[in-house]
Amino acid sequence: MEPRKPSIAFKEFTFEDVKKTTAEFLSVSIPEVLDPQYGMYVWPCAVVLARYLWTQREELTHKSVLELGAGVSLPGVVAALCGAQVILSDNARIPLCLENCRRSCEVNGLSDVVVIGLTWGEISPDLVLLPKLDIILGSDVFYEPQDFEDVLVTVAFLLRKNPSAQFWTTYQERSADWSIEVLLHRWQLQCVEVHVEDCAADECSPDRHSVHMMMITVKTQEDHRTVTS
Repeated sequence: MEPRKPSIAFKEFTFEDVKKTTAEFLSVSIPEVLDPQYGMYVWPCAVVLARYLWTQREELTHKSVLELGAGVSLPGVVAALCGAQVILSDNARIPLCLENCRRSCEVNGLSDVVVIGLTWGEISPDLVLLPKLDIILGSDVFYEPQDFEDVLVTVAFLLRKNPSAQFWTTYQERSADWSIEVLLHRWQLQCVEVHVEDCAADECSPDRHSVHMMMITVKTQEDHRTVTS
């Protein structure tokens, strides 16, 4: 007996900018897998990050972008539609996640987006062979505390390989006891908070007030001198 195929539903998103003389908008369709065991839904963090990317669309043109833990890939798809050269990645051990990344690209007419398997915390050949990156994306990758260091191991490797790159990530503050501050220090990284109140639409992200965004970069020698002086 063949395994039951999960049901797919399509969720539509519209990104608009009516402040300009000529209104601009972008429509995106994202396939969600309607099966709890896959968890392939569009979560609030993805919506907030995607809306932030839309506000930065002029900066994204021709940039090299990697999304970690892409899942349904809303942020990566938006970045690609805004003109970035995008690579989507998810757990190399879960082919269904990678299949969903490809499905999101196909639905939105993106034939040149690369999809690869990257497992957090593992320095794999695919990770080492990645091209030069300008921006790394991650929505809700800080979900399970036991994964925090694995995520930052991967991010630290990529930022050291690409010193001018930034990691743009959104997260929900699920517990006051959860923090990555010690891990950032351990891996010689630093972060700044980004205000995203105006980036999420109420109807798409009802939990937006609990979603935060930060940009993580590698500490430079000058940063070390400032701390120790």
